[in-house]
Parts: sequence; C-alpha cells; structure tokens
Amino acid sequence: MSLSHGRPYLAIPGPSVIPDAVLRAMHRAAPNIYEGELAEMTAGLIPDLKRVARTRHQAVIYIGNGHAAWEAALANTVAPGECVLVLTTGRFGHGWAEMAEALGVEVRILDFGKAAAVDMARLEAALAADRARRIKAVLATHVDTSSSVLNDLAAMRMVLEATEHPALLMADCIASLACDRFEMDAWGVDVMVAGSQKGLMLPPGLGFVFFNERAAMARAALRRVSRYWDWTPRADPALYYQYFCGTAPTHHLYGLRAALDMIHAEGMEAVWQRHDRLARAIWAAAEAWGRAGALSLNISDPSQRSRAVTSLSLPSPLGSQLRRWLEEKAGVTLGIGLGMAEPGSAAADGFFRIGHMGHVNAHMVLGMLATVQAAFEALDIPHGAGGLDAAARVISEA
Repeated sequence: MSLSHGRPYLAIPGPSVIPDAVLRAMHRAAPNIYEGELAEMTAGLIPDLKRVARTRHQAVIYIGNGHAAWEAALANTVAPGECVLVLTTGRFGHGWAEMAEALGVEVRILDFGKAAAVDMARLEAALAADRARRIKAVLATHVDTSSSVLNDLAAMRMVLEATEHPALLMADCIASLACDRFEMDAWGVDVMVAGSQKGLMLPPGLGFVFFNERAAMARAALRRVSRYWDWTPRADPALYYQYFCGTAPTHHLYGLRAALDMIHAEGMEAVWQRHDRLARAIWAAAEAWGRAGALSLNISDPSQRSRAVTSLSLPSPLGSQLRRWLEEKAGVTLGIGLGMAEPGSAAADGFFRIGHMGHVNAHMVLGMLATVQAAFEALDIPHGAGGLDAAARVISEA
C-alpha cells in the first residue's frame, strides 16, 4: 500500500512547481508568430524581466536551458585564447568553466570547495597577481544548485574595484533569480544568466541573459560571434523573429507572461521575504533533527545558505533510501545529491537536496517536512525531536 496517490509534490531544485495560472496560459492553440498579439506581448516581457533582475540595462531570451545561457554569455564577451577566472563553490561553477574551456577560453579556477562561499581575500590576491590584466571576466555562481552555497556578488564587485581590475563580473543566477535577493545594477554585475524552470516557475526551455554597457563594449570588440548566440540583434530587434533568431518559443512566452504577472503582483520584496521565511523553516527543522541524529546541513553558516535550495546529508546510503521512500510511499520527490560526491560512489547515496523555489508556500513546506519526519520514522533513521515545532515557529513569526 502506498500513500503517494494524489497530486505529487516535486520538491527538487528545478524544475520547480508550475502554477496553475501558468499552465492555463500555456494551454492554448498556436498563435501567429509574425505579428499581432504575440509580438505585442513579447515587447512587454522584456521590461518586466528587467524588473526581476533589478536592472535598467538589456535582457535577451534564448530558446535553451541554463547551459545555453552560459554559452551565450561567454560567446558575447570572451574570445578564444582569452582568460577568465572562475570561482567555484559546487558542481555548477565547474560546469561553467568547462563550457568556457570548450569554447577555447583559457580558464583559471579558484575552488572554494562545496561547503563555503567565495573567500574575498583569495579573490583579491588572484586579481592583484594578474598584473598583465589577462583576466577578461570573473565568473561566479550566485547560488550553486548542487551545494546550496550563496555567494556575495556585491563583495566581488568591491574587490574588483579595490584592485582596479577591469574584468567583467558575470553571475550565474539560474538557481537564485526570483528567490534570493539579487540587485544587478546596485551590485555592479555586468552579465547575469538565468533559466526559466526555477524561480520563474516555467517548464525548462528558456535561457535569459542580462547585460550592461560594459558587456556590450566587450561584445563590440569581438571579431565574430555566431549568428545564433549574438545578443545584439536580440536586444534591439528590427523584426520580431530577431528576438529569438527564428521561430519564437510561443507557449513558453505565454507562460512567462503569467509568471511575471504573479511575481509583480506579489512584489519582489515580498517574493524574497517569502523565500527567506520558508527557507528558515526548513533549516530550523533540519537543525532540530540533526541534534540527536546524523542529518546535517551542507552549509553551516546561515548567511551563506540559499533561500532557493538546501543541500543536506545523511550517512550513506540513507540519503537515497530517504528519497526513494518519500517518492514511492508519500508522493514527495526530493533532489539527488548532484555533484556532491563522485557518481556511483558510496558517498553519493548520502546527499540529497530540497528545492524551495518559486511557487511554494507555508503549507507545502510544512507538509513536506512532516513527510520527511514520517520517512525518518519508517526507515528508523535517528533524529532529534522538535523539527516540525521549530519549523512551525518560524512560519508563525509576525
């Protein structure tokens, strides 16, 4: 007998839960892709995307996932043979570095492990040592989806200014946009990339790149950029099809319109506050459970934890056993411990992740936590008392 029948809850760190309003908006016949309603709607999407990113600069849309957005950002700013500095705090930082290497870019990596944020002193030393100013861009993940580390982008800009280094600051906000506070212009971020399937509450399939004048100047200095990745015609299209270098992602755009309407009706400050409260409820439960058991949060410092995803561990193979029980017996799916241990190794069965991004509220999070506690009981996993009470206290805060 299983209690999983009914509407499942996908609590992985992307794709996130898709709101009914977004699904309804997408459930429609195909529109005219040359003129009329679709073209008019798309023009209105761009300023509302920029409101989410807190920028007055440019925003472009690619048909692709987050990896596509990585490549687009690199293709428009760095030439083969030039150098970038990649700050890694988890698997996805290394993924962006691998993308740069595949494009013929020289990559220098500062690896800060998988359990702590970027150390600004090490960053400052690396930039100061680059006396020839070969580094053209610093690549950083705002939130690494694998480790759940939250990095301080504003502090990185301060280091660049203190060292008088001209490198672009490029941020991966695929996991964090519309979940963790992000202020592109105020923090001095030159290029930001994001995806549709997390805080923006859409199916996977759209990549977003935001860029300012400094990044546009870097693009202008390049000898060539492929027609598809070139962001220049997308940012200032003379014809509608230039937004997408071809056919528009029609139904994703209708869904995006509905999602942005929801975000701006709530208000960005309120969206960030909701994600903060729900994340702290999860942390409170995990900390209580861990006092008399082996459960641990991957990031010990709360100031370095994302409000979009939480990475946790149990002794192997309990993490995988927990996930399987939750999905098969209770209809709740948690994320695998992606990138936290070598695939196939014993340690890989100890990590798991909880996604709490986008279309989530108090009863969803409390219900998920109660089901996790039920799994502890069913699998005889040692844990401390009071996890649900701790979470409920956070939720009940005035």
